[in-house]
Amino acid sequence: MKRLSMAAISFAALNMAAPAMAADMAVKAAPPPAPVVAIYNWSGFYIGANGGWGQSHGCVDFLTPAGTVAGGCADRSGGLAGGQLGYRWQTNQFVLGLEAQGDWAEIKNTRVSLIDPSISTTGKIDGIGLFTAQLGWAWNASLFYVKGGAAVTRNRFDIFNNATGVGLASAGHTRWGGALGVGWEYGFTPNWSFGLEYDHLWMGRDNTSFAGVVTPGGITLLGNGVSQDVDMVTLRLNYRFGGYGAPVTARY
Repeated sequence: MKRLSMAAISFAALNMAAPAMAADMAVKAAPPPAPVVAIYNWSGFYIGANGGWGQSHGCVDFLTPAGTVAGGCADRSGGLAGGQLGYRWQTNQFVLGLEAQGDWAEIKNTRVSLIDPSISTTGKIDGIGLFTAQLGWAWNASLFYVKGGAAVTRNRFDIFNNATGVGLASAGHTRWGGALGVGWEYGFTPNWSFGLEYDHLWMGRDNTSFAGVVTPGGITLLGNGVSQDVDMVTLRLNYRFGGYGAPVTARY
C-alpha cells in the first residue's frame, strides 16, 4: 500500500511539471516581413528647360541666267536654349512618350561667296522646334531612350556688298524636316530629373527666288538653294507631375 501511494504521488508530480517544461522550451521565431521598396515611375506629364550647343552644315548654290552655280558649303555653330513638355507611359521597364520642344538659337556663319568674292553671305538659324515620339528602357531612376519625329527651323539668309556693307538680298523662311535623337535621363528626386540628349536634324533643301540681284562683279542672281543638316547637344532639366509609384514588395 505504501508503494502504491508513492507511485501515485510521483505520477501526479510529473503531470504538474510537464506544462512548466513545455513553457520553458525555445519557440522558433517568425520570419521577418519582406522589405517594401519604392520603384521609380516615369509615367506622367512633365515640363522642363534645356540648353546647349548646335551646329548646322549647309551648302548653297545660286541660280543665274547662265544656270546653277555652286556657292560652296560651310558649317555654322552657336548656342541654343529653350524648353520642352511631354507625357510618358511606363509598362514594366518600357517607357513610351510624346514630346514637343522649342529652342531659341544663335547658329550663324558669314563667309565670302565663291561665285563673287566682292559679296558675302550670312546664314542663320534663330529657332528650332521638335515634335517627337520616344521609346525608352528604364532601370528604376535611370532612363535611356531614342526619339524620332518632325523638326522645324526658322532661317535667314542675307547677301551683302563687302566694300559697303549694303545688303543686296535677304530671305527669311521656315523649313520642315526629320529628327532622330538619343538621350539619357536620371531621376534624382521623385519629381525632378536631369539628362543629356543628342539630336540630328535632316532639313533637306530649300529654294528662294530673288528679283534679279546684280552683284558688284556683274553677276545676276535669280535665286538660291540651301541644303541643311543640324546637330544638337543639350542638357535637360525636367519636373514631372506625380511621384514614386506604389510601394512594391521585393522578391527573393
